[in-house]
Amino acid sequence: MPFQDKTGSRRFVLASVGLLMAVAAIYAAYRLFTPPAPEIDVAYNTVSRDGFYQVMFETEAQPIPVHETHDWVVTITTPDGTPVNDASISIDGGMPAHGHGLPTEPQMAEALGDGQYRVEGMRFNMGGHWEIRIGISADPGLDEAVFNLDL
Repeated sequence: MPFQDKTGSRRFVLASVGLLMAVAAIYAAYRLFTPPAPEIDVAYNTVSRDGFYQVMFETEAQPIPVHETHDWVVTITTPDGTPVNDASISIDGGMPAHGHGLPTEPQMAEALGDGQYRVEGMRFNMGGHWEIRIGISADPGLDEAVFNLDL
């Protein structure tokens, strides 16, 4: 019968268990002492960065779908509620945590009147946190509205 070193096997098991316990303790301490992530405003209504516009979007697809191209209606008013007509808008965005943009290139399709604009080609290729930026060029000036979506 060959010689078997059971002491070495026990040491290996004990060391593995000890390492696993240390990793679990470090993870528990990290979760305990790490502050929670700040809350993200996920409203569909916001004020533009420089305060020129109040911007809102609507979509018939509720909840906002993943893997499905859909349209938005963007409403732009001045802070006092006056509709902004004859605006040029651009849409951009992406997933900040993943470092990629939208899988499509949404475009303003038409002005609907009363400060409303149809945007075609909105699509999200995965769930998670998305940031959508709507650039607005109209009188009183160039500005940008940012929307955060958690899909």
